[in-house]
Amino acid sequence: MRDKLKNKRFDPELQPGAHNAVFVCLKVQPSEKVTLITDRACEEIAASLVSELEQCGCSYNAFLLEDLAPRPLTDMPQVILDDLASSQVSIFAVQAQANELKTRMQMCDVVNRKKLRHGHMVNIEKKIMLEGMRADFLKVDELTIRVMNIVNKARSIRASTHGGTDIRAEMTPDYKWIKTSGIISPEKWGNLPGGETFTSPLEVNGRFIVDGVVGDYLCAKYGDLKNTPLTLEIERNRLTKANSKNKELEDEFWRYTHRDENSDRVGEFAIGTNLALRNVVGNILQDEKIPGVHMAFGDPYGAHTGAQWTSSTHIDVVGRKFDIWADDHQIMSCGEFLV
Repeated sequence: MRDKLKNKRFDPELQPGAHNAVFVCLKVQPSEKVTLITDRACEEIAASLVSELEQCGCSYNAFLLEDLAPRPLTDMPQVILDDLASSQVSIFAVQAQANELKTRMQMCDVVNRKKLRHGHMVNIEKKIMLEGMRADFLKVDELTIRVMNIVNKARSIRASTHGGTDIRAEMTPDYKWIKTSGIISPEKWGNLPGGETFTSPLEVNGRFIVDGVVGDYLCAKYGDLKNTPLTLEIERNRLTKANSKNKELEDEFWRYTHRDENSDRVGEFAIGTNLALRNVVGNILQDEKIPGVHMAFGDPYGAHTGAQWTSSTHIDVVGRKFDIWADDHQIMSCGEFLV
């Protein structure tokens, strides 16, 4: 697969984003080994990444999922897990399919255990390479640190929108705020494009209007929800109601968030910080990094946040144009940072 990607032609417009990924976000060194995992849908993007790895001069192996097992995967192929265990850096550029979250968790178990600098590019597509991946990630990192230094001291965070969102998240110092600004370290792998800080909340109450996107494979199915928003009611950190004019979305989201005893529990509370992004594009990988609030129901990434519970699911929800207060300090107005 390595030779196929090395010789595959790709749009040169992909190169700036690929260069950012390899040299700025992951800081790959010539002395290191990289594991690149991709699929047929993302071959062209993977080829642009391979071009940058070749420029770096590092050692790397590349894997195409469909060459190793039928999709959707039931388990991450062992040959990939073994290769990850001998690498310092990894990149996962793949289109999500239904019920594959477990396989990504298997991969991340190795990433966490071996402390790889891991770029997670689930559902990466060309428009994201041309937008979010072209951000000035050093500036995004500076902003993310400023925001994190405010919110990690707050005991509560309130967020509202003109669309009807009004939530209050109670925080605990027992759970850490994590920086995933696009500058990736061995301590925490991150999505690319990056641009957020997140934690696990102690308790969330209120109404969240999902007029942006929902996550996982539902995102590709339903896209931008501006015209058919999903209204979520949350009490004591649990999803109690979900309503939308799109009844198929409503039903599928409800079933997704009730697969296990913690699938309906708010596991992640996050603030997006990627200043290169202004509008929802209908892809969770990029849209959750738009300046504003997003949350996720399910697994709280406890290995990083410190939360002591787990779930087999994790699904993000994104809204538009937030006002945000950390305790009594307003840090965002209508989607614009005030810090």
